[in-house]
Amino acid sequence: MKAVLLSLFFFSATCTLSGGVVAEEAMTVKDANPTLESATSGNWGVRSQFTYVNQWHSDFRALYDGQNSMGRAASNTNTTDLTLFIGRRLWKNGEFWINPEIDQGFGLSNTVGMAGYPSGEAYKIGQNRPYVRLPRAFVRHVIPLDGEPQAVEEGINQFANHYSANNIVVTFGKFAVVDIFDNNSYAHDARSDFLNWSIIDSGTFDYAADPWGFTNGLSIEWNQSNWSWRGAMFQMSQVPNQKITGVHVYPHSVVAEIEHRHEWAGHPGKFKLLFFLNESHMGAYRDATRLGMATNSVPDTALVRHNSSNPGLSVNVEQELASDFGAFLRMGINSGKKETYEFTDINRSISGGLSLQGMRWNRSGDRVGLAGAINALSSDAKAYFSAGGSGILIGDGKLNYGTERIVEAYYSAVLTHNLKLSFDYQHVTNPAYNRDRGPVTIYALRLHAEL
Repeated sequence: MKAVLLSLFFFSATCTLSGGVVAEEAMTVKDANPTLESATSGNWGVRSQFTYVNQWHSDFRALYDGQNSMGRAASNTNTTDLTLFIGRRLWKNGEFWINPEIDQGFGLSNTVGMAGYPSGEAYKIGQNRPYVRLPRAFVRHVIPLDGEPQAVEEGINQFANHYSANNIVVTFGKFAVVDIFDNNSYAHDARSDFLNWSIIDSGTFDYAADPWGFTNGLSIEWNQSNWSWRGAMFQMSQVPNQKITGVHVYPHSVVAEIEHRHEWAGHPGKFKLLFFLNESHMGAYRDATRLGMATNSVPDTALVRHNSSNPGLSVNVEQELASDFGAFLRMGINSGKKETYEFTDINRSISGGLSLQGMRWNRSGDRVGLAGAINALSSDAKAYFSAGGSGILIGDGKLNYGTERIVEAYYSAVLTHNLKLSFDYQHVTNPAYNRDRGPVTIYALRLHAEL
């Protein structure tokens, strides 16, 4: 609680720097991108956000525990983050943004125990006392092509500007891969919509990231009419699931995405196809399992690593069904032959859900969401974890395999024009793919403010 009060104090102090209320968005422009002359005269932009999430679960059934098991006893934990979004116009159509942040807290069971982990606000590294880090520091430049200019309001990591319909956007520096790729209007932001990792992102998308979810990279996006083509290269950690240090070309991840925007029955929608290829020093599940059997030991992918690659593919669909109602669907697959490198232990996944704004009960700022996810392992991964192996987030010592099934619902209520309170419910069957554990029900309370 002391850390929460400290963060609230810092947040209150930064509020005076902000010149208005904006909704949080992805850091890059999606349907149109900034070009032409600025809609405001200021060369500096400052915004801030504060998010507090408290999660808890009661006792649940577990026949055994392993290195990465979720604790079976009742547990309660919280995370807090306070972020500043500081921007500077560099030149015409050029911007620099930096996001210093104060964090505090751990996820349930120190962020292990489920492949579809229940909180996108929990990181793989944490501290009980507040600590400072720099998740983003990047430059964005836009090359105008043609098309009618479109005005866009100032927002998070975005200056007010005019947009042309067709353009090229170049982003370089430190940011999150999912700031640009795999976006979805209804399920992508743990600060305002769903919390579960395999619902807010494609669970099979093993994107480059440090333990907090960020990396260094270069992204190029070409927007033309109803289409967008995105391509990027990002640094990966030298060892799976570790900090990214220095600047290097290898190991790396290459990501490409095609987006098509359409209308169905007069309502907008998007279809995205994403491909990624990770190239690094990684171990194959089958090699690790065979070595474990030959040496009568627990299999460990760290013992069989060599230069290799791991591809994956995912589909991301969103569709507005009414002015206040929308649906989304994601499906993904990766090779399943190599160890998960940065994100989470999922080789096959499907998720989808619905989102409804509160206009029908005179609460237009409120939102309710309902979603589900089914996550699965490849045959090689099943054998590895059944033999006692551990991955990034899972490893119970044994495995009575079953697909991990998640249902999540939330209600986000507007308290003031810049403060929201959310209630979140998740029910998980076969956490970490194990029929011998769970089910577990997880509840959350989330407080989010933006200025």
